[in-house]
Amino acid sequence: MSKEIKEAVKKTYTEVVNSKDNCCTTSCCSPAQDWRINESYEAIEGYAEEADYALGCGIPTKDAKIKEGDTVLDLGSGAGNDAFVARSLVGDRGYVIGVDMTEAMIEQANKNKEKLGYQNVEFVLGEIEDLPLAENSIDVALSNCVLNLVPDKYKAYTEVYKVLKQGGHFSMSDIVLRGELPKGILEASEMYAGCISGAMQKEDYLNTIKKAGFKNLKVTKEREIELPDDILRQYATPEEIAEFKNGKNVVISLGVYAEK
Repeated sequence: MSKEIKEAVKKTYTEVVNSKDNCCTTSCCSPAQDWRINESYEAIEGYAEEADYALGCGIPTKDAKIKEGDTVLDLGSGAGNDAFVARSLVGDRGYVIGVDMTEAMIEQANKNKEKLGYQNVEFVLGEIEDLPLAENSIDVALSNCVLNLVPDKYKAYTEVYKVLKQGGHFSMSDIVLRGELPKGILEASEMYAGCISGAMQKEDYLNTIKKAGFKNLKVTKEREIELPDDILRQYATPEEIAEFKNGKNVVISLGVYAEK
């Protein structure tokens, strides 16, 4: 099943790159979605508009405590948006590595890098559950609305822990749940690729990070996301929608910081 999920996600994100009008000027990348959960980068130093496909759910560099000279890892780096912001923080003495499992995204990120003329940014094809990086080699890890796309989140976080240096840390923006989603959303592959149906319960998500070995965990942001009615109607019956809305069911954009 995890292989099928990954193929669906790769297909969706390849379509983002190949679409001239960016099917995901919306959010977090399901073509079925016409709503935004990303945050504006326009006032952020290092922002490169051509690398911003509006796929995120936060700005993880804000709370990442990146220092000049750091080696930074961007997990699920897409077209390079957060990697380029991180590069402005590490300066010429630092280094930024972006990892993404979608070939088209890596190709686009490299095009953007060449256009910007950066020598200390690298984009690598790979999966978060099996990172193609040396152990204890990273100062700071980032991710923006990506870990919810990974089928085995515990394995992903243990990989992040492994590649971080002792004393290193991560800053993630992600989607989590409190309560339950309608069954149709849970079973829709496009809603998995759209960062919703693969989301964990908030407490389970935080406990998974702790189980992977991380300490000093802090929630840096918590913002409720409203699923529009036209999205809900595609996947749920009127009765299911009413139950979802009347219950204590919430989709949350979460920011998390933790240390190795």
